[in-house]
Amino acid sequence: MSTASSADTLAATALLCIDVQPVFIRALTEGPRLQRRCEFAVTAAHGLGVRVIFTEQVPAKLGGTAPELLAAAPGAVSFGKETFSALADDAIRAAVAPAEHLLLCGLETPICIYQTALEALHAGLHVTILSDAVGARRPEDAAACLAALRHAGVHVLPSESVFYSLLRDVRHPFFKTYTQLVKSHG
Repeated sequence: MSTASSADTLAATALLCIDVQPVFIRALTEGPRLQRRCEFAVTAAHGLGVRVIFTEQVPAKLGGTAPELLAAAPGAVSFGKETFSALADDAIRAAVAPAEHLLLCGLETPICIYQTALEALHAGLHVTILSDAVGARRPEDAAACLAALRHAGVHVLPSESVFYSLLRDVRHPFFKTYTQLVKSHG
């Protein structure tokens, strides 16, 4: 990413927010914190002009994405899915296809995040998991999967680090808004 211009990097990046549905958030001990960190990531991505794509696991039975997240990225698309890897769904894979770099947030780390990240790697994408914006019912399972994904070549980094890298410098038009976002979600 370092040799491309900032606009090229942003255009080639997509944020996939996986299954942040209230039914799942309530099942996590750290659910409200996870939702807040996902909201931070979605807001930052949208503000930078990074494409935001939402997935929902069987939304007819389990409900849709948390409304606060949808509000953070007006116009972003949402896809229902029945697969664990988001990229095993043809429509989601097609929506992600223009990206070269995929950012992942959401849940659950040892299931949908893990499988999506591996499939994205196999498809030739650069993959970064936003470490503070993923969650699981069992943190030890999540830790084991994140370690395996790092070993496979996935970057696992905090959201702020990733979005500051995409901003590149203080001259970016979104910089002041971003710093306020960091303070409000600190």
